[in-house]
Amino acid sequence: AHFVTQGKPPLTGMPSTRVQSPSESTTLSVHLIDSVAEAELILHYTLFERHNVIARRAELINRGEHPLRINRFMSLSLDLMDRDWEWMQFSGDWIRERKPYTRPLTPGIQSVGSRRGASSAQHNPFVILKRPHTTEDEGDAIGLSLIYSGNFTTVAEVDSNNQTRFMTGIHPEGFSWTLMPQDTFSTPEALLSYSQKGLGQLSRQFHDVFRKQLMPSKWLVDPRPILINSWESTYFDFTEDKLLILAKEAAKVGIELFVLDDGWFGKRSDDTCGLGDWHANTTKLPSGISGLAEKIEGLGLKFGLWIEPEMINAGTGLFALHPDWVISDPSRPPCQARNQYVLDFSRPEVVEEIFIQLTHVLDTASIHSLKWDMNRNMTDHFSRGLPPDRQGELSHRYILGVYSLYEKLTKRYPDLLIESCSAGGGRFDPGMLSFAPQTWTSDNTDAISRLHIQYGTSFAYPLCTMGSHVSASPNHQVLRHTSLKTRGDVAFFGTFGYELDLTLLSLEEMTLIKAQIAFFKTHRDLIHSGDFYRLLSPFESHNETAWMVVSKDGSTALLAWYQILAEPNQGLFTLKLKGLDPHALYAVSGSADVSSGSLLMEWGLLLRPSFNGIHLSGDPVGDFQSRIWVLTKVE
Repeated sequence: AHFVTQGKPPLTGMPSTRVQSPSESTTLSVHLIDSVAEAELILHYTLFERHNVIARRAELINRGEHPLRINRFMSLSLDLMDRDWEWMQFSGDWIRERKPYTRPLTPGIQSVGSRRGASSAQHNPFVILKRPHTTEDEGDAIGLSLIYSGNFTTVAEVDSNNQTRFMTGIHPEGFSWTLMPQDTFSTPEALLSYSQKGLGQLSRQFHDVFRKQLMPSKWLVDPRPILINSWESTYFDFTEDKLLILAKEAAKVGIELFVLDDGWFGKRSDDTCGLGDWHANTTKLPSGISGLAEKIEGLGLKFGLWIEPEMINAGTGLFALHPDWVISDPSRPPCQARNQYVLDFSRPEVVEEIFIQLTHVLDTASIHSLKWDMNRNMTDHFSRGLPPDRQGELSHRYILGVYSLYEKLTKRYPDLLIESCSAGGGRFDPGMLSFAPQTWTSDNTDAISRLHIQYGTSFAYPLCTMGSHVSASPNHQVLRHTSLKTRGDVAFFGTFGYELDLTLLSLEEMTLIKAQIAFFKTHRDLIHSGDFYRLLSPFESHNETAWMVVSKDGSTALLAWYQILAEPNQGLFTLKLKGLDPHALYAVSGSADVSSGSLLMEWGLLLRPSFNGIHLSGDPVGDFQSRIWVLTKVE
């Protein structure tokens, strides 16, 4: 049987796309009965009124009198009639996340996935199939995204007839689930989108559905605050007085949010202790979190806090009370990584204890933001809360516990802005975006590295999801020197903020930061809600990157061009733009000329070299250049 209904049935316990009213979507539900297994399978397909995206998930109901064992259950399976496609994945590692890799489909299985307990920095749960001739602007492309933050797999299998099956879902290796009589198991939701106009259009389709149907609606309207994070300013070495001095400098230049990073709780003086004891370290903070937050707000800033609630250190009060709450094999010594263990969030009592600790902090202090970190992956797969024959449920139950804590916190504190993080971009996925509308894109804050990381991330995720900061030079991850201007010009294309010690900067640098903040405030809405166009790929040109954001009505655009290394005697060149109204005239900042949208897109914007060996143009010179233009439609 099948049923067509207006709206979208809820998915309990897991994130999924949502609609404000039934008229925004239509859902087809197909019911299939297996009389031998005594099970009912329901396939849900949701079409959105405003988006070229299909949401697909499945439910299995045990209609019999005996338990069923699920060993493999995909969220979506799509059959294609040929294999003339290229597989495009987004892979990497810590501080070099989401690089695009492309290869032709061949007979057999091509796949990416994670068995780390998190979606991972190694492979993102987003894959594209594109025709060999497809470009940014032309050709067929199919995108598949899984709204899930745990172990996953995405697979394309080409059979002996050169037909292709494209699938995604929970990774079957190490997974099993005992489905008791009359119980239901639901898969995570998958999103499928198709474009006939290249990879750029496919990306914009995902950007729109993530912004409008997945992320918390509050952050579609409210501007994301420009923040300063204390981590690269102080690391663990801070006092209340030192933080207040930094906050005073931040207030002077127009920063809106001060986020206190790691080191504020328990006996936390380094990364070997403190996790699990979520109360203020009064040696560092004599007036506690509530007193510090009040003083920060007195300076005109909002206050935010770093947490890592899924982890625990030995030697803490919580560990002494509940050593059995650690995910570990009881027959072996538990394995530490980064001097910490993973708490067993598959157990509701563990989630509840952390929730109680966090609410005590959040209820007693004025906290507007949380940076939620998760710095190690799961090992020693064993839960003392599950019998031996159900250990295959641990990883999925764990991520359900993470979602449960997110749900409890966001319901209790609906105005709380959460930025998710996992050693940077180790859990940058749609499941997190359902609760936390932005993710710390990478621990690598180097501007030149970020050109690659943010460009790769943009294939699936909109700019408003990418945590992006201006940090110190030389950079702390790659020791590269770049100008403050270039660091700002890269960080603009994200949520934008700072992560450096303002007290060490010159008056000239502070003046430039003040100007950067004013510029971003002027264009923040455009950057976060406009259409993003990739113009030059750092993975293809290796020396240039360019991108732009165009308002939905085409009236305003922000264009950026970056050059990594200076070139000798470089001639004039043009940069072809995208997304403009071809029939309109545009004024370009820095020029008295007015150009038509069609001219700027077909011929391009003229760029002069900053230095040709004899003459200076007035633009930045040397390596690691950047330029920004504002385009405004002339009525």
